[in-house]
Amino acid sequence: MNTNGRQNITLWGLAGVTAVGLVIDAVVHFRLASDYQMAFPDGIGGGTVFRIQAVVAVLAAVYVLVRRSRPSFAVAFLIAVSAFGAVLLYRYVDVPQLGPIPAMYEPIWFFEKSLSAVAEGIAALTAVIGVAVGSRSAAEPVPSHRR
Repeated sequence: MNTNGRQNITLWGLAGVTAVGLVIDAVVHFRLASDYQMAFPDGIGGGTVFRIQAVVAVLAAVYVLVRRSRPSFAVAFLIAVSAFGAVLLYRYVDVPQLGPIPAMYEPIWFFEKSLSAVAEGIAALTAVIGVAVGSRSAAEPVPSHRR
């Protein structure tokens, strides 16, 4: 197998793991959204924040699967690492309400929250590896001097 074939298999694997992590993140956020909306009814509400996160995670998962390029992995990384950072921040720091964004301090771990954090962390890790090993665009042909 040539180098381009191995890189393509590697990118498919990284994209698949990244997408699965983002989809798990999205499912957890969709499932918990209504509970968090009731807890924070003012402003845009925690449930709305969760739904926005879920939609963005699904879009990033589709993008990384379709393109498998550095830009798609970079977007997936930003989405995953921001969600991972947010769950850790709101677990350990009592951040006050910031404008319409509610205070979502929750100093406990439970199954869905832990599952989401692990999935986000793995997605961020595989996405950053995808940025490092990926080509600028998976659709670009390999230059003849590199074959």
